[in-house]
Amino acid sequence: VTKQSPKFSLTEGATISPASGTQLDFTTPQTYIVTSQDGHWKKTYTVEYKFSNLITTYHFETVKNYSDSGTDPNKQYFQIFCDTTVDGSSMEWGSGNVGFMITNADAATTDYPTCQDDNGYEGKCAKLTTRSTGTLGAMFGAPIAAGNLFIGTFDIDLSNMAKSTHFGAPFCYEPTELVGYYKYKAGTKFTDAKNKEVVGKKDNFDLYAVLYEVTADVPYLDGTNSLTSPNIVSIARISDDEKKETDQWTRFAIPFVLKDGKTIDADRLKKNGYNISIIMSSSIDGATFNGAVGSTLYVDEMQLFYK
Repeated sequence: VTKQSPKFSLTEGATISPASGTQLDFTTPQTYIVTSQDGHWKKTYTVEYKFSNLITTYHFETVKNYSDSGTDPNKQYFQIFCDTTVDGSSMEWGSGNVGFMITNADAATTDYPTCQDDNGYEGKCAKLTTRSTGTLGAMFGAPIAAGNLFIGTFDIDLSNMAKSTHFGAPFCYEPTELVGYYKYKAGTKFTDAKNKEVVGKKDNFDLYAVLYEVTADVPYLDGTNSLTSPNIVSIARISDDEKKETDQWTRFAIPFVLKDGKTIDADRLKKNGYNISIIMSSSIDGATFNGAVGSTLYVDEMQLFYK
């Protein structure tokens, strides 16, 4: 917001001061003057930037299909979850589906790790499944792709796939609790990143949310530090005791807990100095490509509570 360069379309012959495209600091509102072509008329406008608050109620009812206009614009590859509110606010969830597409471009939409399912707690829901990436994926040291869903974006980093997930979006309130419903079934054969079976080890899922300080060095978290970054201030994570295999919708209510020595600064909140992310995975160690093909996590009717 300190370095914005808004561009304006004017009626023919009119001018604007400061000029369209001028970089200004919008920490406080800025004033523009538009002058008519003949110079006889002027009007003053005050321009400011406002941040829309993040959506905090998630029903997983709406998806849109990703298509690649550069190859086959008619093929629908995978689904992108979109949540909206009655006032028109919207957000798109991130997932690793685009990474899976590299090795499995011919997969059906419902065969991707993250997709929608019709049998939700109410209506439809999110379905996260750990999938095999095949021979090509194994060659890259990524034999599985865990189903995942998170607030943030996915930007492929082939040198370190765990860094492809960019977790977080601005949040200006103090989070208190993450509540929702889940079902889970673990796959039968646990393998490591070398695609070797680990006898006696059983897969499990993960579901958590983190509030963290945004700095120049840490503009977002990723798969390497989403639970370990020193920038994390508060975390809500489902405990091992709360996780279980079940084919019945099971409610979870996870409180946010401050990290030792950390506090939430009210002024920093107002200045959008914190990001938050909710992160879900069908395999708890999916970021390091350890897990069981077939592990499936269903999530629905989730809400982020805050002060």
